[in-house]
Amino acid sequence: MTDTPRETRVLNAVVALVDSLLDDFDVVDLLTGLTQQCAELLDVAAAGILLADPLHQLRLLAATSEQAHELEVFQLQAEEGPCLDCYATGQPVSVTDLRAATDRWPRFVPAAVGAGFASVHAVPMRAAGMVLGALNLFGSSPGELTEADLLVGQTLAHIACVAILQEHSPTAFTVMPPLRTALTSRVIVEQAKGFLCEKLDVSVEQAFDLLRTYARANGEHLTDVSRRLMTDRYSRLLLVAALAELLAAPPG
Repeated sequence: MTDTPRETRVLNAVVALVDSLLDDFDVVDLLTGLTQQCAELLDVAAAGILLADPLHQLRLLAATSEQAHELEVFQLQAEEGPCLDCYATGQPVSVTDLRAATDRWPRFVPAAVGAGFASVHAVPMRAAGMVLGALNLFGSSPGELTEADLLVGQTLAHIACVAILQEHSPTAFTVMPPLRTALTSRVIVEQAKGFLCEKLDVSVEQAFDLLRTYARANGEHLTDVSRRLMTDRYSRLLLVAALAELLAAPPG
């Protein structure tokens, strides 16, 4: 556990994320890192970002782990849960003890508890008067978020919105194209992860880590590497060989 004061860690995280926004960045990679920052700064077990598509259906964009990924997908399939309520109302949702919310979310609560979570909070992502999605925070023990926690969560949700919209002015007409781009990027990364799972016999999390590590080591976007893996046969052979070598390399 770090001895660095929490306020300093929050400021360092915000500065690092803003620095990334001022550089050439990959939206899926950056937002995955943002969910990891959420988990560390807010002392929650996991976090995820759900983004609305042009038809106002929520889609998963980023999550801290495959476990969080699966629970977020289940929430969408069950059509109930904190992120859906947060998106529908545009207001934060906070449930300090999930077991007490079974009547509210009869399918989601057992799945969340079964995954090891005991509390859940959701923060809306807004731009130009619209709710773009929600940031979901899962706790492994019952408990509430303080006002300071909610402020940090909302700040990170705002940074996520900026990352998605990039240089587009947020109006009803300009928000949709970058939302589509972000969701398409996520689909491409998911396809690449699935391909590597089968090809290299690794877990989904290992596949993502390999793609991310390779992209960063070579100064490329995670989405671009994933796209080459799925669409360019010659590049695929080279990438699989390079990723297999990366997998076999000793840690350190």
